[in-house]
Amino acid sequence: MLRAFYYLLIRDLRLALRNRHELANPLIFFILVVSLFPLAVTPTPEVLQAMAPGVIWVSALLAVLLSLDRLFKQDYDDGSLDQLMLSPNPLMILVFAKVTAHWLLTGLPLVIIAPLLGLFMAMPTDAVSVLIYSLLLGTPILSLIGAIGVSLTVAVNRGGVLLSLIVLPLYIPILIFGANAVDVAMDGLSVKGQLFFLAAVLALAISLAPLATSVALRITASR
Repeated sequence: MLRAFYYLLIRDLRLALRNRHELANPLIFFILVVSLFPLAVTPTPEVLQAMAPGVIWVSALLAVLLSLDRLFKQDYDDGSLDQLMLSPNPLMILVFAKVTAHWLLTGLPLVIIAPLLGLFMAMPTDAVSVLIYSLLLGTPILSLIGAIGVSLTVAVNRGGVLLSLIVLPLYIPILIFGANAVDVAMDGLSVKGQLFFLAAVLALAISLAPLATSVALRITASR
């Protein structure tokens, strides 16, 4: 199972690196959205600082949502998904490998670039470190929950709107606690509660989301 996880992870990373323009789209979208907000408001440090947690987290959420469609779509179109479901290895392990590849290609770059955008939005250094921790815990949850939505809509042509309707309500608690952790850090208060909540949801998502995704994929493939 570990070998299957490793080889599928490397395969997805290599396929994504062949299409670097698609790989860069979520990151460029993230940077552009955050950069445009100061142009729409009075760009004083106080205003930018108050907006920064929500703006960065909403932008990261939308950037992940933008990239979800390619999680299973290419495999479904070329028949690779059927081969994965016929594999002797547990499908949930293979699904977890694909979600891990998606996070490494989408979520991790957002985490890396987020501190620069936080400083751009006049966030204090302590809050920037909390922003990194919250995104490190939150973006994998977005990928894991998003995988469930993609598995339900992979057979639907232009299912982006339907995917958004499925996953956005599930993203709201992560958005609230992630942005609130940064907001509380800027007030000098403890953020352990928010980060522990994100860590608990991440553990729950790792345990259940691959299983739910694999079941949804089998239901979709049987139609």
